[in-house]
Amino acid sequence: MRDIRFPEPVRLRLKPSRERMVASCSEALECLHDQWPEWARGPSYRAACRTCRDSLEGWRAPQQARRAFLKAARRAGLVQP
Repeated sequence: MRDIRFPEPVRLRLKPSRERMVASCSEALECLHDQWPEWARGPSYRAACRTCRDSLEGWRAPQQARRAFLKAARRAGLVQP
C-alpha cells in the first residue's frame, strides 16, 4: 500500500519544546497510535484514524484525511485553533 500525502502538512506541538510535522496518512496514523494523549482518544480521534485508513485504501481523498486529523489535533490541544 502506498502512502498518501496531505495537500499541506499539519504542525503539531507534542510537548512545549517539541514539534512534529505530519505530511501523510501513514505519518498521521503512526502519530495517532503512538503519540496521542490517552485522554484525547474520543470520537474525533477515532474518525481521524478511520479516515486516514480509508484514504490509504483509496476510499477517501487526502484532503478529507487531513481535515479529520486536524480536527482531532485541535480537540487534543496539539495545534493552534
